[in-house]
Amino acid sequence: MSPMLLLLLLLSLLGPALAWLPVEDWESGNVTSSGGGLECLCSVFLPDSNFPVNRVQHMQQITSDLKREVEIQINKMVSYDTKLEVYLEKLMDLTVRVAMMDSSPDDYIKLDFELLRIELREFEALVSQLRDSLNASSPALDSLFTEIHNMTLIVNQLETFDKKNLEVIRIEFLKLQRKLKECQEGQEYFKPDIGNCNNTGIVTVSKPTLIQINAHLNAGYQYGGWGKDSKPVRGHESMYWYGAYSSPSVFEFYLYSSYDKLIQRSSFTHHGLPQGYEGSGNNYIVHGNAVYFQASNPFRMSKLNLTSSVYTHRQMTKASETYTYVYSPKQYLDFSADEKGLWVLYSTEEANGKIVAAKIDEKSFAVEDEWTTNAFKPLVGNAFMACGVMYATRPGDLNTEEIYYSYDTRTGEEKQMSVYFQKFQDSFVNLHYNPTDQKLYMYNKGYYVSYNLRFGEE
Repeated sequence: MSPMLLLLLLLSLLGPALAWLPVEDWESGNVTSSGGGLECLCSVFLPDSNFPVNRVQHMQQITSDLKREVEIQINKMVSYDTKLEVYLEKLMDLTVRVAMMDSSPDDYIKLDFELLRIELREFEALVSQLRDSLNASSPALDSLFTEIHNMTLIVNQLETFDKKNLEVIRIEFLKLQRKLKECQEGQEYFKPDIGNCNNTGIVTVSKPTLIQINAHLNAGYQYGGWGKDSKPVRGHESMYWYGAYSSPSVFEFYLYSSYDKLIQRSSFTHHGLPQGYEGSGNNYIVHGNAVYFQASNPFRMSKLNLTSSVYTHRQMTKASETYTYVYSPKQYLDFSADEKGLWVLYSTEEANGKIVAAKIDEKSFAVEDEWTTNAFKPLVGNAFMACGVMYATRPGDLNTEEIYYSYDTRTGEEKQMSVYFQKFQDSFVNLHYNPTDQKLYMYNKGYYVSYNLRFGEE
């Protein structure tokens, strides 16, 4: 019970007794008598309004809440002090570990700088939480922050002088040196003899060299091609080209001044085919500074001069629009170029789907001669010309392709072969030979891939 309520209760109990106690007269200050005896009069004046008991009770509740809050905060402070001691112990452990590294890094076996950095970042976050909880600046926390920062700097410095990491780097460097040596030996093994066709044909295909994904950086652009000009004009010997789309269609070509520009996706010119000149299929090439591709509606051979932007067309009445390659929808005209010139490969109804190799006269853009092979196009993965010989491939498994057939247009001789090579992915839509470096160029599901060839000696 509060003191005020206790006072009121006492007054109510002692009121009758107080009436007989002698007191001074309020007006005169003298003691008065009545009936021969002393008569004391005690007057108590209380305010007219009722006592605000509810306010007193409210004040009691507030006092109790404040007391409880103070106890909670005191407990928190005790908890923070405990946590701070734990963090300081952990930080001391880190200090010892760093000191061990600094004094004798060779004796410290498990040197994991990244783990140290992670732990330091965790401590920094915990200290930040403590400071936010206290909602006040603390010299101890500020000192802790400084210590963590200094330790981070030490860890970064030690990492640069870590002997064990240097040993790992030396090992990786030796691995790279061995790979470079193998690559050099492989280049010597596949050393090209540019322009020389005194050979017995292809005997080995190198492992694939994966350049990168296409210039659109889009694996969905699975239909297209890339490579070099097979008969470059002066000043453009290092030029590369690329064109692709999400369907077997021909809409545009990009030209790059060098291999580095191709990798950087920095083309120096772009040719978009206007309406009515669009193409279809995928096996187009650049030869003599002109793009050769299959046009549609009407079906025909098309040529785009990259200098004058002039189009030339030639209808192919014999070529069938029925037979295409295993991987390439709508690939009815397959352009190829080698040491002997420009070629187009197609099938005819008369040949029942077998591939016909036709030599093109570049000036008139007309077929000057043709040879019918025994390679059934619907079973062929792709075909290309090299030194006047047509080579046909077929699927091996998901990771391999096989050159299984060849036809020599010089002698009319055909051979069953078995030269396997690896694919980066299971299917491809453009495979052609380039006589300027004796390489195969493949467009493999949106990726640039190339191969070195080795020809047999006569």
